Amino acid sequence: MTGSSMKLIRHLAAAVVVLAIGAAAFVALTDKPLAPTVPYTLLDGSTHSTEQLRGQVVLVNFWATSCVTCVKEMPELIATHEKFESRGYQTLAVAMSYDPPAYVVNFVETRKLPFLVTMDLDGSIARSFGDVQLTPTSVLINKRGEVVKRYLGEPDFEELHALVDELLAES
Repeated sequence: MTGSSMKLIRHLAAAVVVLAIGAAAFVALTDKPLAPTVPYTLLDGSTHSTEQLRGQVVLVNFWATSCVTCVKEMPELIATHEKFESRGYQTLAVAMSYDPPAYVVNFVETRKLPFLVTMDLDGSIARSFGDVQLTPTSVLINKRGEVVKRYLGEPDFEELHALVDELLAES
């Protein structure tokens, strides 16, 4: 082989390596983790699983009645739910294990929360979603059950609405 042939082979090999690294990076950046499959019991006593929410865009919101920001953002969560529900959007509000059940029930009834509400009595739901400790924490899940975004604190609702709209448009 000539020197120019060897040089060409080295350049081609380098290009293949660069393409492989780029492809791996692209897959890593676009590969979203699956949301955990966890059972939960609604306030009416019915039992369900997050698996049943597949096919919908879902916001799982970890909250507490003692959390000032949680209480502040609740009207926006209600408005978001009502805006997108008819298109296949669902909200699952998960009351933290330290929240007294009577307080949760009173809050849900007085605020007439229109979405799914469960109490994480043993903390297992919070642990399944990455050991959630701080409230509010929200996890946005696409129709395929993949975690798209995690919010710590109150989301930027304008940005959230745009993302939900985009996710609902996906097939």
